[in-house]
Amino acid sequence: MHRARPMQTQQRGLTMIGFLFVAVMLVFVAMLAMKLVPAYIEYFSVKKVLSSMGQESDIKSKSNAEIRTDFANRASVAYVTVVKPEDLSVDRRGGTPVISANYTFRTKLFGNISLVADFSASSDPSAAPVQVE
Repeated sequence: MHRARPMQTQQRGLTMIGFLFVAVMLVFVAMLAMKLVPAYIEYFSVKKVLSSMGQESDIKSKSNAEIRTDFANRASVAYVTVVKPEDLSVDRRGGTPVISANYTFRTKLFGNISLVADFSASSDPSAAPVQVE
């Protein structure tokens, strides 16, 4: 003879502490995304401007000042505000000028905690990728 056990119900779900932990983690990830996404959008704009400048046929005949002026015009159209024409470095060793910009993006998260991202963009497609610290 088998004894019938009373059916036990198990409670499922999150406790209040578990819920708060998950909520805090989601808010932190959302804050990181809200701070980093604009920096990456601007980085891709800088990369696009430099890439289009590197593909011009008359870039070899331009002086460094003309290259910087051209960058300033294109950057204003692409809403690039972080990189200034003075921040560009022009390397003419290989015959074709390679234009590059290295810059740091820094923003406060909260209190005395900051987020820092180092970006490197170049007109050379084989240049080093972005580095984030």
